[in-house]
Amino acid sequence: MKRQNQSSVVEFILLGFSNFPELQEQLFGVFLAVYLVTLMGNAIIIVIIALEQTLHVPMYLFLQNLSVVDMSFSAVIMPEMLVVLTRKKTSISFVSCFAQMYFILFFGGTECFLLGTMAYDRFAAICHPLSYPMIMNKRVFMKLLITSWTLGFMLGTVQTSWVSSFPFCGPNEINHISCETPAVLELACADTFLFEIYAFTGTILIIMVPFMLILLSYIWILFAILRMPSATGRQKAFSTCASHLTSVTLFYGTASMTYLQPKSGYSPETKKLMSLSYSLLTPLLNPLIYSFRNSEMKRALMKLWRRRVDLHTF
Repeated sequence: MKRQNQSSVVEFILLGFSNFPELQEQLFGVFLAVYLVTLMGNAIIIVIIALEQTLHVPMYLFLQNLSVVDMSFSAVIMPEMLVVLTRKKTSISFVSCFAQMYFILFFGGTECFLLGTMAYDRFAAICHPLSYPMIMNKRVFMKLLITSWTLGFMLGTVQTSWVSSFPFCGPNEINHISCETPAVLELACADTFLFEIYAFTGTILIIMVPFMLILLSYIWILFAILRMPSATGRQKAFSTCASHLTSVTLFYGTASMTYLQPKSGYSPETKKLMSLSYSLLTPLLNPLIYSFRNSEMKRALMKLWRRRVDLHTF
């Protein structure tokens, strides 16, 4: 282990899934495929919404931002994890580790708030359709969007600065897939009780409060759906709400289990699986759940595809 001034760790070792060497190659193939599909799916959404003027409304602009966050979230974690899977142990410098931690918190926090604003947008559109243009005007939309990104930035800045201020005097092996706060915190050579109180309180405010607001929004949405005269419309709306809630529960549920108690009693392998749920599965599923099941997105995609075919033909 490298040291600086006999006491400070200057690099960490990411262990990843080194406990299962026989699965390393298979996991590399699966994770690489998932990463590429995630990038492609979210990139398609970003491009479609950017090029199709009819989709320049709050609902789809929120989706576009969610795709930017999901693609960035995956790009922060997946490349490093793929490198770890090709080796038994992978070293990562102190600065690079905390840079990764910062961006995980930044994009993860932004996604928490974005999902909440998207649920509010759907609530306003479905439960108050006549006043929706006034409720979600351009000014309100921009405020909600900027607030989501700003709160994510603040979360990353405050938490990363605090954790990086702890002394790290060894050992330096992080038994995790990335430099997430709970895994790095276990190596701190100091009393972290105050930070754990902050982490618990922060998780309640950042994860649990938006999650509860989302659930309340969907409860009101479901009441509005039940009043729909068309059985087909009700069935379609129920299907959409169920898929949205599945994605939201997966993201918020596993993230809260990880961050509510940074030094929880879960085994390292359980923590890795929980981390994969919100860092790997959610960015993969969101394009499928929020966009590619949407008829307007499908029409916009076909329109752009036909335009491209016509250009090649002529």
